[in-house]
Amino acid sequence: MALTGGWLCIFLAVHSAGNLTLFLPEDQARPAYNAYTAFMTGNPVVKVLSLLNTLALVLHSLVALALVVQNRQASGARYACSRPDLTSSWRSRHMGFLGSLVLVFLVIHLKTFWFRYHYGDVELDLEGRRDLYGVVCAAFSQGWYVALYVASMLALGLHLLHGVSSALRTLGLHHRRYWRIACWLGAGLAIGLSAIFAAMPVFLYLYR
Repeated sequence: MALTGGWLCIFLAVHSAGNLTLFLPEDQARPAYNAYTAFMTGNPVVKVLSLLNTLALVLHSLVALALVVQNRQASGARYACSRPDLTSSWRSRHMGFLGSLVLVFLVIHLKTFWFRYHYGDVELDLEGRRDLYGVVCAAFSQGWYVALYVASMLALGLHLLHGVSSALRTLGLHHRRYWRIACWLGAGLAIGLSAIFAAMPVFLYLYR
């Protein structure tokens, strides 16, 4: 869980960096974003990394499912009095639920953008590249899709808030000298990534 989650966090960071081009003025954003997507889909090294991303996502999901089943089997009979809210956060107790929301969103996201880019009818820009920028702007011109995207990024942020600190513990990086710093950095990563992804559809909806 820790290793695959860490790999997926690296992917999210790279993906968010590429998506920052969407915040440029439109005459700059279109060629920059289309060049970025053309590179990400055409470069052989990136194709290998994309396969590794898929493998990491599948493994992460399968291990998560196995852990949920294992925890339920180990819990046995319910306690007469149980107050989990006093010993753990809501997000830590609902990681499976949050992860499931993110997974459902990912399927919708891939259908809207990835599948259409590779197999749909997408116009070309002035440089002859597939105009995914136009597809993105069209998708985020719909208020319901923007709301879905923002809500999904909230779920992602909550998932990462617990996941990053949990992964650090699993990998043996829990040390009293720098644990608080590591937690702050992890929280910054979780909030920063989810905020960037959530701001993107809102910005395009309002200004494109």
